[in-house]
Formats: sequence, C-alpha cells, structure tokens
Amino acid sequence: MWSQGVGIGLQRNARLLIIVKNSSYQYRWCSSVKPGPLHVLQDRVKKGQLLADGHQLRVAQSLQVVFEKIRGYQPVPVTNDSSVSKWFNIFGKSDADKKSSKERDKNLPKGLYIYGSVGEGKTMLMDLFFDCCTEIPQKSRVHFNSFMVDVHKQIHEVKQQLAAAGEKTRDYDPIKPVAERIAAKTWLICFDEFQVTDIADAMILKRLFTHMFHNGAVVVATSNRSPDDLYKNGLQRSNFVPFIAVLKSHCDTVMLDSGTDYRASKLGKGSAHYYVKTECDANDLMNKTFKILCSKENDTIRPKTFTHLGRNLTFEKTCGQVLDTNFNELCNRALAASDYLVLSQYFHTILIRDVPQLNLKVKSQARRFITLIDTLYDHRIRVVIAADVPHKDLFSKERPEDLHESDEHRMLMDDLKLSKDSTDVSANIFTGEEELFAFDRTLSRLAEMQTEEYWKQWEKYR
Repeated sequence: MWSQGVGIGLQRNARLLIIVKNSSYQYRWCSSVKPGPLHVLQDRVKKGQLLADGHQLRVAQSLQVVFEKIRGYQPVPVTNDSSVSKWFNIFGKSDADKKSSKERDKNLPKGLYIYGSVGEGKTMLMDLFFDCCTEIPQKSRVHFNSFMVDVHKQIHEVKQQLAAAGEKTRDYDPIKPVAERIAAKTWLICFDEFQVTDIADAMILKRLFTHMFHNGAVVVATSNRSPDDLYKNGLQRSNFVPFIAVLKSHCDTVMLDSGTDYRASKLGKGSAHYYVKTECDANDLMNKTFKILCSKENDTIRPKTFTHLGRNLTFEKTCGQVLDTNFNELCNRALAASDYLVLSQYFHTILIRDVPQLNLKVKSQARRFITLIDTLYDHRIRVVIAADVPHKDLFSKERPEDLHESDEHRMLMDDLKLSKDSTDVSANIFTGEEELFAFDRTLSRLAEMQTEEYWKQWEKYR
C-alpha cells in the first residue's frame, strides 16, 4: 500500500511524489503532468524491457530533477543586437556587467554530467530523458565529436564573413557568435560521449561553453571520464583546466557504476555479424551477406563518390544504401569524423573487410576506427566486419619499446618542436592513453552491434 511508504518529498509544483518502501523507490504522478525519465525507467523495468538496476535508478532520479527544473523554462537572449560590433571586446566588461552576468548564470537551471564505465546504460538513460522532453522544441541530441566538428566549421564560416566584409579580426572572438547561434537554436543539448582528445577543441571549450551557458543553454552529457579527468595528460592541459570549473558549475555530476556491461551481455542472444578469418571463410560469408543485402536495394553495384568539404571521397563498391568497403578505405586514408558522418547519413549497412589487430604503433588508424564505430553506433548503422582476430582482441594494449621511434611520432614531435626530453612527450597524444581508454568503449559497442536487437533498431531511426 502507498500509505505504508515513507514520502521523502514533493518535487517542484507537487508533480512527483517519490516514496521509499523496503529500500526501493516507487512513484506517483499528477494526472495533468506527463511522466519524466524516472517514471519511464521504472515502467520499462516493470514491463520486463529493462533489468532492475539501483545505480541506473539513482541516475534517473538526477535526470528527473533536471526534467522538473526545465519544465516551462525559456532562456532570455542576452542581447538582440546582431551587429558585428557586439562580437568585439576592445573595452572589456564593466563591473556592473560582470555582476549582472554572474547573477544571470547563478539562476540558470543546472544540467547533468553522467560518467562511468562502458555499457552501463549512460546513453540509454540520456536518450530516455531526451525523449521525455517533448514540450521542448529547441533541443538536440548529438555525439560530442560531431558537435565539435560543426563548431569548427561555423567558426571558419564566421571568419570568412568578416573577411568578406572587410572587417579586421585582431580583437575579434569568433567563438562568441557561434555559441550564441547554438544556444538560440537549441538551448537543451544532450551530448553523448563527452571526451576531449584534440588540442584544437581543448583550447576553445572554456570560451565556447561560457558563452553558451551565459545565453541560457542547459547541458546533459555522458562520458567515460569524470570531469576532472577530461583531457588527462593532454598537451597544454593547463589552458584547458579552467573549462572543468565552468562545466562543473553548470552541471551536477553523477557516477553510474553498476559493474555490468549490458552491451557485451547481449552478445550471444542473437546471430553475430562479425567474422574472424582464422575461424571461417570470412570473405565468402561477407560476399553472401552483401548479395543478400543488395537483393533488397533498388540499385546496381557501382562505385560511389561523395564531395565533402571541397574534396572527393570515393568508395569502390556500393549498392543503394549498402557499402562494401575495407579497413584500408576507411582508416588508412586521412578521414575525419565529418567524413564518417556523411557515410552514416547515406548508408544503412556497412561491410568492413580486412580489419587488422590494432596497436599503439598505428594510433592514427586506431583513432579513426574508434571515431568510425562511435559515429556508426550513434546513428544506428548496421555493421558487418571481417577481422584478423575476435572483437575482444581487436586492440593490443602492449606498449612497444620503440613506440617513440615511429615515423608518426617523429613527425608529430617535429611539428610541435619537441625534443625527446620534453615533458610534453608524456602527453597522451604520444603515450596512446586516450586510445587505450576509448577502445574499451569501441569493443563494448561492437559487441552490441553484432546482435539482432541492434540490427532491428535502425528502422526506428530512419
């Protein structure tokens, strides 16, 4: 009976009553209010769609708090002045402006930063929260890597506009107008896989997010790293550290640590789409899979060329929305997240042949493979892989003794004007620590991408 529970409080405007009974949480909703993420999570557990997990429940409670705070919230633009002059800070801010800015930021709803190990349900919970925010049209859910690609593109466009107008840009901050555009278009932003590996991203994040938050943006994010560990051992990290304080001041932090990789646990419940060359005739199986997929496409087998960012990107074997490619085409070429995003927008299934075992001596290729899988997973693209080793052995974590003698390392050190004795040589860009950390996520996602459950998902997102 509800009367036997102990009420721990009413949420804002008495929308939700949380009741503790025998160390478990129950809920009661006002009929006039749509349910939030906590209700939806418990309903799915009750229906057997999800396993009961106390750690996920705790995160859902934190998401529920955010959900309640942003109901009816609408950010007020800092200024309606759209002139170029507002983007210049020649004279700086007055003390009154600074005080007003601090008061404004203090009253903004706080977002949530969820971190923890791979496969524990962070993305699922964030998506659940996002889907509940039906009354907010100005929202977006985006992979952090893709978001930063778009930010750099917008910064470049703003600079070009200023140059075309004959404006001098010496005292000009191109990040501010980009942040204002983002906040005006989507003030609720849900970031999946918040990670910082690029020094170019690291150097602009504080200014970018400061302006976004100042314009009323609310951020919910998932990450494998705690805020304090972002860009750990990165080049010039001292310049990045102030961003951590900005992030933590605008987002509460919660850790999801259930100890269970639910993605990996799904493996074996459906047929796999990952072939190991030493265990089967992988090439023949890939050919048969491609033939079956092609039979469902209204097209012929032919090469396909994409024009992206002023350059041509050609793949030799496609059929409609199916791409038959290999590791060399995808990862040995200088492709970036934006290139993989193009593929995810065009193809629903991608066959990847000849995937080798990766290691720290081929960090560029490994980094591209990580970005590729992240992008495809984020867009629910179906993947079939033929590899030299099983997916759990796809990345060798052994550190070669001659790691710093590779051509890639020497070229990078020359570009950065570093010597072997430089303290920056211990940065993760050289040690491969970030790749080691990120590959755990890649392996977890690959496990789920093999299952029939994942394969059926793509229809929901088209």
